[in-house]
Amino acid sequence: MGWLPAQGRLAAGLLVNLAASICIVFLNKWLYVRLGFPNLSLTLVHFAITWLGLYLCQALGAFSPKSLQPSQVLPLALSFCGFVVFTNLSLQSNTIGTYQLAKAMTTPVIVVIQSVAYGKTFPLRIKLTLVPITLGVFLNSYYDVKFSVLGMAFATLGVLVTSLYQVWVGAKQHELQVNSMQLLYYQAPMSLAMLLFIIPFFEPVFGEGGIFGPWTLSAVIMVLLSGIIAFMVNLSIYWIIGNTSPVTYNMFGHFKFCITLLGGCLLFKDPLSVNQGLGILCTLLGILAYTHFKLSEQESNKSKLVQRP
Repeated sequence: MGWLPAQGRLAAGLLVNLAASICIVFLNKWLYVRLGFPNLSLTLVHFAITWLGLYLCQALGAFSPKSLQPSQVLPLALSFCGFVVFTNLSLQSNTIGTYQLAKAMTTPVIVVIQSVAYGKTFPLRIKLTLVPITLGVFLNSYYDVKFSVLGMAFATLGVLVTSLYQVWVGAKQHELQVNSMQLLYYQAPMSLAMLLFIIPFFEPVFGEGGIFGPWTLSAVIMVLLSGIIAFMVNLSIYWIIGNTSPVTYNMFGHFKFCITLLGGCLLFKDPLSVNQGLGILCTLLGILAYTHFKLSEQESNKSKLVQRP
């Protein structure tokens, strides 16, 4: 996109991320609900395409791989594998609204993990924003017409493992002095190998319903497209973070949140009660307040660094 002016490149990057982030949720839901494609197998395809995409990126000079020991990346690869699998199982078992709101619980869980395990302290106003987020998720789940105990179990496990992964990624990046793409370059093939070992115990490999089953050409194309879009989401996130302010990235994230919820109602006819609507609004207000306070805190820290003699 070098031939585009700066504003054009920014708009193009945001549009790519918007389209990819929304498409991946709806496309995966379609593959699970309408085609019955196995969950772990789809995750395997995502990991394979992500690693191939990163290999191509480093071959083109987008980033330089850093030599890491497998033992250094193994805990991350396990948690990476777990969070993608449980998040996809949550999407498969819940309505898109419940799936999307459950992901919002990652923020409160990260705060708890960092407070208990790492001794990090948070201002009271930050802690208070977690109340409407948690209340909103509870309201939506409680009044969800398609409430599923199994779906909520997957959503809960997804939130816990995702939170652990995000905390560990931050710690490992600092410890190993690597960026996200360098870390993912090692994580993806390790997670891929783990799934190759696990899948035969939980899903058929050949025959009806297996990854190598008698799928139609259109189904195969949709699965491969899902993997490519998943890679585009990751790549565009790194680009946006590197080329915009935190405010732009976070506000854009809230916009995607609302569009995805609306799309779930329109495309998959997910029912939405008044109480669920209140839950969604409550969670969104909590997320906005949390973002505002965190960004104010970051700006304040920057100002102190600038003013320091």
